[in-house]
Amino acid sequence: MTSKTFSRAGLMALILGVFLGICVNVSSVTPAYAQDVETLSCDSKVQKECSPNSGDTAWMLTSTAIVLMMTIPGLGLFYGGMVRKKNVGDTVMTSFAITCLISILWVLFTYSLAFREGGNVFGYDMGWFIGGLDRVGLQDILSDIASSKGNPNPLAPTIPESVYVCFQLTFAIITAALIAGSFAERMKFSAMMCFIGLWAIFVYTPVAHWVWGPDGMFNWANAHSFVNVLDFAGGTVVHVNSGTAGLMCCLVLGRRKDTGPAHNIVLTFIGASLLWVGWFGFNAGSAVTAGMQAGMAMLVTQVATATAAFTWMMVEWIMRGKPTVIGICSGAVAGLVAITPASGYVGPLGALWIGIAAGIVCYWACTGLKHMLGYDDALDAFGVHAIGGATGALLTGVFAVKQYGGTPGLLEGNFMQPVYQAIGVGTVFIYDCIVTLIILKLVDLVIGLRVPEEVERDGLDLALHGETVQ
Repeated sequence: MTSKTFSRAGLMALILGVFLGICVNVSSVTPAYAQDVETLSCDSKVQKECSPNSGDTAWMLTSTAIVLMMTIPGLGLFYGGMVRKKNVGDTVMTSFAITCLISILWVLFTYSLAFREGGNVFGYDMGWFIGGLDRVGLQDILSDIASSKGNPNPLAPTIPESVYVCFQLTFAIITAALIAGSFAERMKFSAMMCFIGLWAIFVYTPVAHWVWGPDGMFNWANAHSFVNVLDFAGGTVVHVNSGTAGLMCCLVLGRRKDTGPAHNIVLTFIGASLLWVGWFGFNAGSAVTAGMQAGMAMLVTQVATATAAFTWMMVEWIMRGKPTVIGICSGAVAGLVAITPASGYVGPLGALWIGIAAGIVCYWACTGLKHMLGYDDALDAFGVHAIGGATGALLTGVFAVKQYGGTPGLLEGNFMQPVYQAIGVGTVFIYDCIVTLIILKLVDLVIGLRVPEEVERDGLDLALHGETVQ
């Protein structure tokens, strides 16, 4: 009996000893194994099979959502309230349809052409002008959720490339949608779709690459750039670009047969408010990190916007005797536009002066300049966006602070920066005018640009869409 008991006890002890030995061996091996499969964090130096920063990613997801909100419903309501009731349906549908069209083009090839490195074309390096085709169809984006590995775009090294794709898509969307303010109430819906699609390919895509592309000719971060243009969030790429295209649309289409007051100023107020809120994602999000530069960009956006709106209101009050809802909303958008290129480079006092300048200059552009030259910019896309964007871009070269954005401006002794800014604005303006004119003439030749006179008189909603706003 004793022998059986001892043998059982010995067997149990042997099994326990073997089990403990295995555990000790496994525990000694585990750290080495973990070290072998450890995923490094993505940063400016590590950009292959790395793990994105969760804080930056969360901020950029939020920014992407609120920038999309700027177009739908923000811009749609802002523009929709300023047109006459018979055209409000066409106006808001334009914003929605453009959102869909630009999204499809972005997936197919325009993202790749705008934000990837270029290559040789017939033996010539064209990266200074246009990007490459390695992301056609958004192929080869690494997003391995099992190992938390991704290959970020070098322009946004701490977030997944999929998030950066969506963020920049919202910029492409609103840029195209802004143009509609100039040709409102008189362009065929079919012509609008053809024009916007071609414009996005041949104008927005190369201009975005010039300024923001990794090897673009104006990108200040590109060591081989021709001219170092500071454009933090789109003063030239978005606003000068869209406003100039709007001017060409005005000139080619001609004046409306009849005009009238805004049909619903409350819609415009709501739209402007959504734009203001969304612009924090637009400007602060352009830091592509949740850090100090994003915080300063948010602060100066608020300062410039409030100052420009207040300035416009006071100028209008003095000049016309009464402040208006449309006026203060337009002033706020002018301030948002002007601070856009400067938001990552200037401080609060610089933003204050930019806001004052935007309120005064854009008010003059939407009243005096428009009447002087005689073009019919229906909702002042050129006066607010092209003029406001150019004003902000030029003043960025004056008020830029090295501490905030890494590049000093004129006030800190960098006398060439305003010159660089002027070259950037002038180049975009000239290129945009030429290519936009060609596209408009081509579309007009094929399907015609303008609705018949009776459609314009009765309203675009019923004739083009078969529905009306009651």
